[in-house]
Amino acid sequence: MMPNVVKSKLFWGFVAVLLAMAIGFWFAQMRGYDAHAAMHAKMHGTDGAHGMHAEHDMTNMPGLKGRDATSEESEELAVMFRRFQEITRTVENLPNGIRTVTFAEDEELMGIVTSHVIGMIDRVDMGRDPEVIIQSPTLDILFERRASIVTEMDVTEDGIIVIQTSDDPEVVAALHTHAAEVSAMVERGMEAVHEMMAARER
Repeated sequence: MMPNVVKSKLFWGFVAVLLAMAIGFWFAQMRGYDAHAAMHAKMHGTDGAHGMHAEHDMTNMPGLKGRDATSEESEELAVMFRRFQEITRTVENLPNGIRTVTFAEDEELMGIVTSHVIGMIDRVDMGRDPEVIIQSPTLDILFERRASIVTEMDVTEDGIIVIQTSDDPEVVAALHTHAAEVSAMVERGMEAVHEMMAARER
């Protein structure tokens, strides 16, 4: 028979091992909880911000970079997002397309808006999708079926006027949707982008 002293040592040794395992498991759980909590706070913000708002870098705006976007194009977008409250835009949905008027009273800002609009229309004509990180998937069909889009453009004292029409009903629907998305960004800036991205992730 095993002496009682040995039995006692084995028992307490077994208890110590179980206790160490329990403590290790508890620490692992807490690390996992802390990591999840940190991720949740980062994504949702501890100040009540909506998804991904709190971590957004409003200085560098990395989401405005794209696979085929130039640094100048990304900077134009950044300026427009920072100064969105200075931009006005009206949209008329036509049976076969859209008519938009975009304006900024500040000449420098208006120049940036005009450059961006002309640049994007040129990109669609050439099929050169900039693939900006935050861009809407609505643009996909506009690039894919660009041959069906007819664009008229004019820069006036009222702003840059763009009329885009198509015989393709799906393209017309995409034009309407994208025009509304751009208007939302003009009205609410990056907040509108976050809302649209969150809606797509649901």
